[in-house]
Amino acid sequence: MVFLAVYNLFMVQKEIQKLTLIINAVILVLVFALAGLFYLVGASFLIWFSIPTALVYIFGFYLIRKNKLDVYVRLVYGWLTLYMSITTVFLGYGFGFHLYSLSMIPIIFYTEYMAYKLGTTTINTKLYSGLVIAAYLISTGHAAYAKPVYETDTRIAGTFWIFNSLTVLAFVTFYSRLMISMIIKSERQLSDRANKDRLTNLYNRHYMMERLKEAHEDDAVYGIAMIDIDDFKSINDRYGHAAGDEVLISVARAIENTCKDCVVSRWGGEEFLVLMSSDTSILETLRTTVEAMTVTYEGNEIKLTLTAGFELKNKAITLDNWIAAADEKLYQGKNSGKNKVVV
Repeated sequence: MVFLAVYNLFMVQKEIQKLTLIINAVILVLVFALAGLFYLVGASFLIWFSIPTALVYIFGFYLIRKNKLDVYVRLVYGWLTLYMSITTVFLGYGFGFHLYSLSMIPIIFYTEYMAYKLGTTTINTKLYSGLVIAAYLISTGHAAYAKPVYETDTRIAGTFWIFNSLTVLAFVTFYSRLMISMIIKSERQLSDRANKDRLTNLYNRHYMMERLKEAHEDDAVYGIAMIDIDDFKSINDRYGHAAGDEVLISVARAIENTCKDCVVSRWGGEEFLVLMSSDTSILETLRTTVEAMTVTYEGNEIKLTLTAGFELKNKAITLDNWIAAADEKLYQGKNSGKNKVVV
């Protein structure tokens, strides 16, 4: 389990690294594109300022490759705030460079979330957001009360404004969608951890009890099957607990594949509880399927059988008694030779 957790963390890091490389490349292309636009309007200082800006993102590739994402984030956020402020002061807010602050703030909080997921150093989101807001207010305030350094045709300003607006909206949409997708994924993982058995990936006892309560109160016809792997203790004693785990996983998959419309749970140990219809032929099919199975572990071929007890729902008895009745039939099968279904 520890190995799986480490592997999952490694994969998350690789995905984030790949995504950051792509975004960094996109921003670098935008820097060159904007430098070309600065050339068209004769903004010489901004053309020269594009050189260190491009170098920042080129250096960013090195930081990403070295997995120094925390350093990369601080460098990029700081420089992007400076870039936004300078372009707004030199060209005025009619060009839309101040709009980049709208994309920066949600990305800052997204970065904090990812740092938490990876267990790495987080940035001070309040401080960085405050700096972005302060830079926005100062640069746009200056642009509102003072003439821009470079005065250009309003049509050119409009072109810049459309370009920057579309870029900002694209980033905000992308990161919002990404954030929601990750939250949904995290919620599903939390739900699985709460409701599923970690070894077999079947539903656990807690989840099954909730479904059994619903089924017991419903007017539809339901049955439950209590299933037990025969002589499971001897399998553990002879081949080891790791082999026993393989047996549990194999039987779990066999139950799921045989009874696709059922709710299948690991009830405890080598016991499984299945919420199903009244068609008990499924259980006989499962029994013969498992009897024909061979689980191979470290060169050993392990043959299996199982016993099942089935009880149809009766609303005149309690849920606990319904489960107990299925359990009683299971033990009838155990005490009469095993490898059978008792209905």
